[in-house]
Amino acid sequence: MAGWSWVGSALKWFGTDDDGKLSGAPEDAPTRRALQSNWLVDSAGQTVNQRTTLGLSTAWACVKLKSDVVGAMGMGVFEKSEDGGRVPRTDHWLYDLVHEEPNRDQTAAEFWAGQVAALDLWGNAYAEKETLGQRTTALTPLPPHLVTVKRNRNNERVYLFADRGKTEELPADKVFHLRSLTLGGDMGLSALEYGRRTFGGAIAANKVSADTFLRGLQAAGFMEVGQTKLTADQRADLQTIFDAFVGEAKRGRIIPLEKDFKFTALKMNPADVELLASRSWDVEEICRWFGMLPMLIGHAAKGQTMWGSGIEQLLLGWQTLLLNPLLTNIQQAVKKQLLPLSERKKVYPEINREALMAADSSARAALYSAFGQNGVMTRGEMRNRENLPSLPGDDFLTVQSNLVPLDQLGKAPPAEQGARSALMNLLGSDIDALIEARVKALIGHNGGPPLEN
Repeated sequence: MAGWSWVGSALKWFGTDDDGKLSGAPEDAPTRRALQSNWLVDSAGQTVNQRTTLGLSTAWACVKLKSDVVGAMGMGVFEKSEDGGRVPRTDHWLYDLVHEEPNRDQTAAEFWAGQVAALDLWGNAYAEKETLGQRTTALTPLPPHLVTVKRNRNNERVYLFADRGKTEELPADKVFHLRSLTLGGDMGLSALEYGRRTFGGAIAANKVSADTFLRGLQAAGFMEVGQTKLTADQRADLQTIFDAFVGEAKRGRIIPLEKDFKFTALKMNPADVELLASRSWDVEEICRWFGMLPMLIGHAAKGQTMWGSGIEQLLLGWQTLLLNPLLTNIQQAVKKQLLPLSERKKVYPEINREALMAADSSARAALYSAFGQNGVMTRGEMRNRENLPSLPGDDFLTVQSNLVPLDQLGKAPPAEQGARSALMNLLGSDIDALIEARVKALIGHNGGPPLEN
């Protein structure tokens, strides 16, 4: 497989003599079958693949949380404007593809969640592109374990997709490819492959725990018979008797023993091997492999609280240091692989980071207050972000100086300026026009000459 041969060549960069390639010798047969079947056996004797890894509650929670968060954030499409700002391009074909309907079977949230989950489990995510001219009209996900990446004779990257017994070769411009951590190769590195000892140890601990309760907390061991020498038939009879008392349903029953018979435990009990502590440590280890904070999936380290400003700062750090690089990776891949070269300098996709504040009304209120008092956003823009209709007088910028419009700063004495600003906020109109209209009405009411005369 091209991906594995590249990983093997990368080992030389670290100064090892192993090129990572299989020699074809008989002893390599198990490893070769494992790679072809997409599973690896770790040193704990457990099969580690995507299915068995997701059987761990920690792995399931990490993959689900990250994929759900990214899928729910939503991706917009914008165009750079001449004044240095940007304009939303909801009319652009890329917006329909990445925000509305990537394909006929999935919503945008489902598609991006699946791509992020594939990155976590395989290190790579693929989608076949359906195109019409220079436009990509659909993105159909490809199972990562059925895709192999290699280079052809012209050193061009191609994708081999194994589908129902046939292998189809797809050129690079027909595949949307997201890569996780990479050392510069054509494929991302898989956390499951490099962390198989961690995952295998966690699977083994889960299995030991389940088997312990399956046997009704009964330990294995030897039966000492003293000076008595048992025949083969007697040993078989004793084994049959002991087997009848194994299991949850038999717990608490009494086994009659002969004189001088003594049980010696063979297996260490869970307390001796610190099974609970080991499983707790596995949670933190798995979180490290998936780039997730344990407290986000409901696990608090010893002495750590699940609430308070400290947790808020940890969450902010996760968004900044772990989540944001992933979002940037996705954005740049969309721009490079889906937009034609002629549009890349003006049109660009962007995932909505502020979606993470959708459920935090206090944070949104503080943000809008700061933006409104410092002339960053108009009240109309704030209302639009909250899906509220625009109102008259909400389309101007204000600053903290009594909320004066920017274009009115310095045009009136400070005292008068405060009064005028208060009236403008109250009336939402031009004060000079209101005063002039009122004067005209008063002159006409007193029978004087028209103001124009």
